[in-house]
Amino acid sequence: MAATMKAASMLAAVTIFAASLTPASSESTPTPTLATPESAFVKKTVSAHQIVIFSKSYCPYCKRAKAVFKELDQVPHVVELDQRDDGYDIQGALGEIVGRRTVPQVFISGKHIGGSDDTIEAYESGELAKLLGIGVENKDDL
Repeated sequence: MAATMKAASMLAAVTIFAASLTPASSESTPTPTLATPESAFVKKTVSAHQIVIFSKSYCPYCKRAKAVFKELDQVPHVVELDQRDDGYDIQGALGEIVGRRTVPQVFISGKHIGGSDDTIEAYESGELAKLLGIGVENKDDL
C-alpha cells in the first residue's frame, strides 16, 4: 500500500511539473530572438560581403572550402574564429542562426551555403558559379 501511495504521489508531481512547462493559454508563444553582439556581427558581416567564410585557421575542412574560391579566382571575406577573442561566442551565434556550430560556414550574397561538403557539392554541380555569377571552364578535383 505504501508503494502504491508513493507511486501516486510521484505521478502527481510529474503531472504538475509537466503542466508547468506548457503555456497557460492556447496562443503560441513567440520564440525569443537572440540579439547578441555576436549575432549582430554575423549578420552584418554576411550582408557586407559577397562571400563570407567563418573558419578556423587550422581546420582541414575550412582549407578545402577556401580552396574552392581560390580555384574560382574569388576572394572571400574570411573570419578566422580561432584568431579572435570572441570567436567561441561568434561560433555560438552561428549555431543559433544556421543551426550548426561546425566550421566552415559559407555564405554567398547573404545566403547560407553550408559547410565544406555543401560548398564542394555546390562547386561541382555549378551552383556555386551560378550564385557568384561567373562561368567555370574547368573544375579540378579538390
